[in-house]
Amino acid sequence: MTKEIYDITIIGGGPAGIFAAFYAGMRQAKTKIIESLPQLGGQLSLLYPEKLIYDVAGFPNIKAQQLVDQLVEQIKPFDQTICLDEEVLQIEKEGAMFKLITKKGTHYSKTVIIAAGNGAFQPKRLTTEGHEHYEGKGLHYFVTDMEQFRGKDIMICGGGDSAVDWALMLEDVAKSVKLVHRRPTFRAHEHSISLLEQSSVEIETPFVIQELHGDGEHLTGVTLFNPKTDDSKIIDVSDLLVNYGFSSSLGPIKNWPIELTRQSIITDSATRTSVDGIFAIGDISTYDGKVELIATGFGEAPIAVNHAVNHINPKERVQPMHSTSLFDQ
Repeated sequence: MTKEIYDITIIGGGPAGIFAAFYAGMRQAKTKIIESLPQLGGQLSLLYPEKLIYDVAGFPNIKAQQLVDQLVEQIKPFDQTICLDEEVLQIEKEGAMFKLITKKGTHYSKTVIIAAGNGAFQPKRLTTEGHEHYEGKGLHYFVTDMEQFRGKDIMICGGGDSAVDWALMLEDVAKSVKLVHRRPTFRAHEHSISLLEQSSVEIETPFVIQELHGDGEHLTGVTLFNPKTDDSKIIDVSDLLVNYGFSSSLGPIKNWPIELTRQSIITDSATRTSVDGIFAIGDISTYDGKVELIATGFGEAPIAVNHAVNHINPKERVQPMHSTSLFDQ
C-alpha cells in the first residue's frame, strides 16, 4: 500500500492550528490537521463559545465560536484533510519524513507543526454509578452540533462560563433547558448571568446529580439531590450536557523527541523546535519574550509555515510574496 505523504501536518485544531492550515494552503502545501477533540476550535469552542474576544486584529470584538467558524470557513477553499477525535501518540523520524502514530492509524509528513494549545483536553466526567452506559446516548460532554438538541428537553450541569453559554445558546433550539449547579450562585461572566436571568432557562440550585435513569440505551431522566435539605426529585430529560470543566496535560507530547520546559515546547524565533522539521506555535510553544495571546499564535502560524516550506524545498523563499500574489498562483 502506497503511503500518502503530506507536506505539513498540523497537530492541533485550535485557532493557531486552523490559521496555519490556511496559510499552508496559500503556500500550496499539502496539509493535514490532526485534532484530539471531536471538533475544531479548541478552548474557544469547548470552554467559552459565547465569550467576546478582543485581541484579534480587525475585530473590535468577536464571539469565540464566531471566530472559529470564520477560521473554518477560511480554509474551505483548500479542501484539506482534517482528522478529528484522533490523538497523536508518538512521532518518529523515518528517513526524510516523520511518522505520526495514533490509535486510529499512521500518518506521514515531511514537516510537523505542533499547535496543541495547553495540551490534550479531557472533560471532567460524572462519577454517578452507571454513567458510562449513557455516554453518547443522551449524556454529553461536548456539543458538536446544536441541532441534535432541536425540540428536546435538555439539562445542563455546571456553574461556569461554559455551562451558562451553552444554556443561552440552546435556549432557542431545545424545547426546554434546565441549568443545574451545586451552588446558589454562578461563576460566569456578569453579562452572561444577566442574560441568563432574563432567559427562559430554568435554574435548579443548589442541586447535584444523584442518579441517571433510562433503559441502558436512551437517557430518560435524572435524579437531582439537594445536599442542604436532603431533598431529591426526578426530572424527565432526553439529554444531559455536563460542563464540569476540562483538565489538560501534555500527555504523549512529553515523550516525544523534542526539548521541553515544564508544560511548553522550546522554540526559536522561527518557531523551530529542537528537532529539525518540527515546529511549534501558539500556547504550547515558548521562547524569550513570549506573550500568550490568540494574536500571538496567529502571527506565529505563517512563520512556521514559511519555514516548513523552506525546509521541504530550500529553494522556496522563507519570505513569501504578498497574499494577493499567493492566491493568484
